[in-house]
Amino acid sequence: MGTFDAYHLSIIAAKSAIVLLFVAVLYRLLGKRYTTQMNLYDLVTVVAVANALQNGMTEGSGDLFVGMVSALSLILLSWLLAKTFIRVPRLRDRVVGTPTLLIYQGQLLRGKVRREGVSNAEIAAVLREHGLGSVHECGMAVLEVDGSISVVPLGRSCKF
Repeated sequence: MGTFDAYHLSIIAAKSAIVLLFVAVLYRLLGKRYTTQMNLYDLVTVVAVANALQNGMTEGSGDLFVGMVSALSLILLSWLLAKTFIRVPRLRDRVVGTPTLLIYQGQLLRGKVRREGVSNAEIAAVLREHGLGSVHECGMAVLEVDGSISVVPLGRSCKF
C-alpha cells in the first residue's frame, strides 16, 4: 500500500463527494420507493453499486467515470426490474420473496416460524413492542420481505 500525500487525499475526498452526490441524486430521481426499508434484492443492489464505485473513489485500479457508469447501469436495471415486478407479481414473488404468516388467531405457526429461522425470543420481543403479552393476544404476525415483523392484535382486522 502506497503512501498518500495531501494532494492524493484531497482527490479521494473530492471523488467521494462526487459519488455521494451522484448516488443521492440518482436515487432521488428514481422515487421514494428506494428510500424505504430494503428487501434482500435492494440490499444486493446497494452492495453491487458500492462495489462498482469503490475503486474509482479510492484511487484503486478503476476509473471514477467507469464506476459511475457501472453504478448507473445497476441502478437503472434495478429500476426496470421494480417496474417489471409491478406488472408481473409472480416474478417479484420469486425474486424478492413473499410475506410469511407466523401467528394467526392467537396460534403460533411453528413450522413456518422454524422454516424462516425466527426465534421465540424475537417473536416475544415484537409482541412486547406492540403491547401484547402473549401469542394468544395476537391476531396476526407476518414476517415481511424486508425482515421486519408486522403485528395485528387479536380482534382487529387488517384490510387492504
